[in-house]
Amino acid sequence: MHTSMDDAQKLGQMMLGAWMTQAIYVAAELGVADVLARGPATANELSSALGTRGDGLDRVMRALCSAGVFKQDDERRYALTSLGRLFRSDVPDSKRAYARMSGAEFYRSWDGLLESVKTGTQAFSLKFGKEFFSYMSENPSRWGVYDEAMHCVHGPETLPMLEAYNFGRFSSVVDVGGGKGLTLAAILQRFPDVKGILQELPDVASRAAQTFENLGLTSRASVSAGNFFESVPGGADAYLLRHVIHDWQDEEALKILNNCRQAMKPGSRVLVVESVIGAGNRPGFVKWLDLMMMIVGGRERTLDEYRKLLESAGLRLSKAISTSCEVSLLEAEPA
Repeated sequence: MHTSMDDAQKLGQMMLGAWMTQAIYVAAELGVADVLARGPATANELSSALGTRGDGLDRVMRALCSAGVFKQDDERRYALTSLGRLFRSDVPDSKRAYARMSGAEFYRSWDGLLESVKTGTQAFSLKFGKEFFSYMSENPSRWGVYDEAMHCVHGPETLPMLEAYNFGRFSSVVDVGGGKGLTLAAILQRFPDVKGILQELPDVASRAAQTFENLGLTSRASVSAGNFFESVPGGADAYLLRHVIHDWQDEEALKILNNCRQAMKPGSRVLVVESVIGAGNRPGFVKWLDLMMMIVGGRERTLDEYRKLLESAGLRLSKAISTSCEVSLLEAEPA
């Protein structure tokens, strides 16, 4: 049986993915798009503005032009394309932080995927000597990049989530592990009768408090500095876990869900927002994200796996709501 040239070319393109990731990372880390936002520039002008030496940047830019990320005119001046615009720092849909994170710690961890598959260990821990969240806590500047990167990935999910589920049925919502508060802020802005509490570790909680202050939500949003492995604020109508459970293996995830279960009052709900792995061979970002989660110690799950996990915490999956993007909202009630 012979492999067709088309298949060989397709496989070759797949194997170039790592090269593309690193070239994009270099441009994003240096801030090339921010310079080009002021107008087209030659390689020498870019190098002067960005403090690089030699012709390396020119060669990276030439390669990225071939992929449509940037473009070059007849006078050898580089300029932004619609793709390149997304790497500007000052646009609402910026992907710069995502590119900076994907090409740095995450990229360096991917070469440990084989070891993770063989031994079950976290590739990130093998590479950096500590688990992911410990590393981030000790490197706050990188945690800032990570926060922005996660907003790049998950930010577009917020509106579809709010359109698919009526948070206005609750008077109080606790956003467990809610980062710097953008999700809870969006809920409060859309549903003016809801009050919210965001729980996060102290250094992250301070950023969330600033978010609520900047958006004028301090009368309805408060921050609880704490560890969801120990407890969560009690007595709320809903406990939101958005892209929290997938960060952990079942044992740790169960601790979080058990603490939510203990904090619930009659009629409360736990709301798990995650990408759910579907059956079959259908392409899906979540199947690749699951490999990334393997590297940092977490996992994506099927609907049946989420159902069983919730049952182990004394919860019953009452609704599984799909949204217009690749994320679902799982509503659970006390069993």
